[in-house]
Amino acid sequence: QLSSLDKTDVAFSEGSQSLYKPEPLEKVLNVVSKLMALILILTRDFFQLSERAATDASYVQELDGILKEARTIENHLKQKRESLKQRFTVIANTL
Repeated sequence: QLSSLDKTDVAFSEGSQSLYKPEPLEKVLNVVSKLMALILILTRDFFQLSERAATDASYVQELDGILKEARTIENHLKQKRESLKQRFTVIANTL
């Protein structure tokens, strides 16, 4: 005798078998192979993008360093200009 739960399981499995048609192994392996190739391509592309992002980050750091150096030089030149201005003022006043 089957319990009502077992009868439901048997009816479900019989019904699902009529809806499900097993694919040939070659087809399944072909799909799996294509999926794996796609995963490899996506993984490669991900690592290339990661490397580019790291390179871009290093460029940003390098540009920040250049910008800081340019600001330092600019400030130095402003101080020199002010110093020369004061010297010329002193010279002009003495003449």
